[in-house]
Amino acid sequence: MTVPNLPAVRQNRPAWNKGRLIGQKRPLHPKHVWAIRVRLEIAKAVQNLALFNLAIDSKLRGCDLVRLKVTDVYAAGQVKERTSILQSKTQKPVRFEITDGTRKTIADWLDDPLMIGSEYLWPGRFHDRLDISTRQYARLVRDWVSSIGLEPSAYGTHSMRRMKVAEIYRKTGNLRAVQLLLGHTKMDSTVRYLGVELEDALAISESVEM
Repeated sequence: MTVPNLPAVRQNRPAWNKGRLIGQKRPLHPKHVWAIRVRLEIAKAVQNLALFNLAIDSKLRGCDLVRLKVTDVYAAGQVKERTSILQSKTQKPVRFEITDGTRKTIADWLDDPLMIGSEYLWPGRFHDRLDISTRQYARLVRDWVSSIGLEPSAYGTHSMRRMKVAEIYRKTGNLRAVQLLLGHTKMDSTVRYLGVELEDALAISESVEM
């Protein structure tokens, strides 16, 4: 007697993304940035404040931000005003500014005893890792946004990368400038990254009253 081929019965499992907000993460707004800064300053969290400020200024991917070395931002006894690094994803250089406030917080962090002899700007806590991991950085971002009452699942490390360029685009509409600042090789990537068409459409819709 031939046994028919029956479909395999699998145990029902909840979807991996059940209850999660997936897709592109929202950029932080200026009011969020200042709220987080104030909390970090009050807590005297020197490393976190320097990391938070440089994440916004540099607009780097998390994988590049955590791998920064002291020499990338510091030379001749002072923090650089501008610097350039090679992006790990594209192997293309990207240049960014380091603003006055960020330079001060980095200088304060470099004076910390924990930084004595450290090659990396954000040294790891374990002997087998010289720098913090992207997962550690993601946890910090989650803690930062949670501390000011934001929904952590709506934000991530790319919220830090997008924050400044989203403001630049909103104020100037200059996509080419945003492309250069993000280190994108193609304009299409910048358009998708910013969600330009959707943001423009929403802005137009909001301006029309019925």
